[in-house]
Amino acid sequence: MSLKHIPLSVAWELTLSCNMRCMHCGSSAGDTRSQELTTNEALNLCSQLQELRAKYINLTGGEALLRKDWYVIAKEIKDRGMQVSVLSNGLLLNQKTIAQLRSVGVYAIAISLDGGTAQTHDTIRGIPGSFEKCLSGLEALKKENLPATIITTVHKGNLSELPLIRDLIIGKTKAWQIQIAVPIGRFPREYILSKEEFYAVALFIAAMKKRYSARELAVMGAHSIGYHSQVLRNTMVSPVWNGCQAGISVLGIESDGSIKGCLSLPESFVEGNIRQRPLADIWEDPSSFSYNRDFSRTDLKDQCTTCRFGKTCKGGCTTVSASLTGAPHNDPYCLYHFESQILNSE
Repeated sequence: MSLKHIPLSVAWELTLSCNMRCMHCGSSAGDTRSQELTTNEALNLCSQLQELRAKYINLTGGEALLRKDWYVIAKEIKDRGMQVSVLSNGLLLNQKTIAQLRSVGVYAIAISLDGGTAQTHDTIRGIPGSFEKCLSGLEALKKENLPATIITTVHKGNLSELPLIRDLIIGKTKAWQIQIAVPIGRFPREYILSKEEFYAVALFIAAMKKRYSARELAVMGAHSIGYHSQVLRNTMVSPVWNGCQAGISVLGIESDGSIKGCLSLPESFVEGNIRQRPLADIWEDPSSFSYNRDFSRTDLKDQCTTCRFGKTCKGGCTTVSASLTGAPHNDPYCLYHFESQILNSE
């Protein structure tokens, strides 16, 4: 198959079922999604992903480990030559699941840690005792020499605890991904970071990159943190921002087989469902993911319209832009724009 675009990175929501009720959950996870894929459908989807030459498959949820056949699906992904990782809240990390993670050969196990204290983390996650369970899971993974990473979602409720989280995880994990919460799902708008607070997060990431080598602690901002800073060194996952990759090199799969360019995008961005059309047909359809594949400068809005980086930046993160402004190509959390405002006001 000749492919114009390859979904190198795939986020696959195995189930919407979750044993937590996190305040920042963009998908309002908790109950199982209606008509989730069967085991046979999921295994067939693994074959379709292999056909599209997908490389990295991240199993998420809800809580991915709540799905009884998660190991069968993970093993199928690995057996088909793709790399598999698992994102978990840590509650189900026990001797059995850790042995299964080792057996399947995951390239990463990402654990969510959202506070530097039990009170903050447990409040955000809605489960008393989840902070201690998360840390004990991290210790167990380290003991088994499994590749654990930490993901922290930042908002007004935990911004001040980033240094505390750092102190908790240093020496226990090799990577720390910091991302911002946006107003989708359960997340309340009053907890959204101000632009000044957002810049403080970027400053923290830049400081951590300067303080620690990538071998000691690889600190990175998810794709919603960055964009052409005139002051800070790279704060993102990738060294250069070339626009949102949803539908270009990134693919999102919901647990009922619905397809998005990125799993975190709102439901209005669903392109189809694998129960109605094969994944390749959805992915290769010229009309799919048009917001990115057919992008032109005229799609930029507001502050982005006159930006000299507009052609390649494409207006930043589509999820952040859509959730805050109602449309793509207009991400208000932009380091370049924020710095320009400060410099022009002096």
